[in-house]
Amino acid sequence: MRVLYDILPPIRDNLFGYDLIIILTAIGTLGYFLFVRLHSIKVYNTIHTQGYRPDELEKDDTVAPTKDEIKQTKIKLRKMRETSEKYYSMYTNLTSIFPLLGILGTVIALIPMMQDMANMQGNFFVALTSTLWGLVFAIFFKLLDAILSPRIERNNRGIDDYLEKLESAKL
Repeated sequence: MRVLYDILPPIRDNLFGYDLIIILTAIGTLGYFLFVRLHSIKVYNTIHTQGYRPDELEKDDTVAPTKDEIKQTKIKLRKMRETSEKYYSMYTNLTSIFPLLGILGTVIALIPMMQDMANMQGNFFVALTSTLWGLVFAIFFKLLDAILSPRIERNNRGIDDYLEKLESAKL
């Protein structure tokens, strides 16, 4: 309990300094995570519930799609996959900057320490809290990535499977 008592004042004191940049970046990244997740759910629902069912192409009692319909479906599916991959790539790049932000905060806090050795303890605490926030958010977003990544991969496999069925469909 004493450790928590000792660590809270420096965190509170540095909250509105460089740490605020890290926290605001984390809030923005969380919002972007939710956006990417909603997009991946939309892709999944499009593939699995709105008519993109590879097994239906093999049934004899369904009306065969025309060449133009197949072409339009292929374009739509490829565009969905490309957009999904672009959004997910942006998310993974955003999450990878948190350790770097923590290190940057550490360096920014330690450089003035060379000029003002009397205030060394204050600068050192700023350096440590920046590192702390960078690591906390890096771990948090890595866990969220573990939730998002399988959905993106499953969607890409579903799109690939459906495109393969379209390619082999008899017209």
